[in-house]
Formats: sequence, C-alpha cells, structure tokens
Amino acid sequence: QVQIVESGGGLVQPGESLTLSCAVSGTNFKIFRMGWFRQFPTGKYRDLVAVMTTDDNRTKYADSVQGRFTISRDGAQDTVFLQMDDIKSEDTAIYYCNIITGDGIAHWGQGTQVTVSS
Repeated sequence: QVQIVESGGGLVQPGESLTLSCAVSGTNFKIFRMGWFRQFPTGKYRDLVAVMTTDDNRTKYADSVQGRFTISRDGAQDTVFLQMDDIKSEDTAIYYCNIITGDGIAHWGQGTQVTVSS
C-alpha cells in the first residue's frame, strides 16, 4: 500500500523560507510524477504548486510561485522536496504531496499546514 508522509509545514513570517518534504513508500509501480498541490483556506480544490516528472526531471510551477519555490527530488529515496523562499501571506494553505504511479493512479498525502503571518 502506498504511503505518503509529508513534513516541514508550520508558521512562518513573510519573507522567510520553509522546506517541505514528502517521503513515498510502498509503491508497486514506478513513480511517473511527483509534486505538490495546495488548498487555500477558502478554496474548494487543490491547486498545482509544482510538479516534476521522474524520467527527465521536467518541472512545472504555478505562476504565483515561479521564481520563489523550487521542487526537487531524491530519486533513490522516492522523496520530493519543496523549497519555499520569500514566502508571502497568500501562500497560507494546506500543502499536499501528490504522486502519479505507472498504473495511472494518483496518490495523495494527508497534507501539511503552512501558515504565513507576521
């Protein structure tokens, strides 16, 4: 059974940095894509933040985080990271790790809260 464990969320001030981590285990299929989504306090859906395909490390970022957030991964450990720099109040959200495995199934973590407040 796929297990996805996120860590690194918390309370930060505007302009600070934070790194989220996501460790994946229990996959029977190769991981095709890893990444992060977020759900705002008043949002109904999870919005893409940053994703990375595993074959070629191609990345895609939301416009709102481009240049501030960086996604990376440790392929040997099936771990994906989100380095968040110059954090803004509008980045306050629950951040979810997401993977897509080779069978086409999307798997989600339980989410980690990031709160930006001065």
